[in-house]
Amino acid sequence: MGALKVFPLPSAVLFPHTVIPLHIFEPRYRALVKDALATDRVLALGQLEPGWEGNYGGRPPLQPLMCAGVIVWDEQVEDGRYNILLQGVSRVRLVEELAPGTLYRQVRAQVLPDAPYSGPEEEQLRQAVFELAGRVPPSFAESLLPVAARTGGGMLADVVASALVPEPGRRQELLEELDVRRRLEAVLGDVSDLLGQLQPMRPSGPLN
Repeated sequence: MGALKVFPLPSAVLFPHTVIPLHIFEPRYRALVKDALATDRVLALGQLEPGWEGNYGGRPPLQPLMCAGVIVWDEQVEDGRYNILLQGVSRVRLVEELAPGTLYRQVRAQVLPDAPYSGPEEEQLRQAVFELAGRVPPSFAESLLPVAARTGGGMLADVVASALVPEPGRRQELLEELDVRRRLEAVLGDVSDLLGQLQPMRPSGPLN
């Protein structure tokens, strides 16, 4: 693919098929969003290699695996800041970073679509999600269950991981898992760990 705009954000990892809200306030990333909105609306959310903390204002090395997404909603607010919704489209692998020519960073990247996959891990993960639904607030379960029921393969692993795995480092590990079967198994392990920590919710309201 051609030049891909990159927003390094250590606190957030985007998965394909999911949406993340972002508030854009730094001048270089306001410029990135402005340029994206004027062209293809595409940018990648990336992570930085360990040790970036003292050099965030510069160009610390990017981790090679990131997620490219499209801006599906935007609003400009005071001082030129933006609120956007970024929908993940595909994993991409950094091939090379382009020479500085803008306030923000751009790379050439290889698109990494998931291979088709069907196996028992899909149903195992769905069953774990259905069990988890009985232990979390209904509003949360209602948003996740329909998606889990109608997706499969790598998409199933990604939407469940996006909803249930909060820690950026672990999310990045799952983003980097390109083998769909292993990714499903890994997310199933995370959901199983979560189930072990949660007690079934007590029913509310009168009992029949």
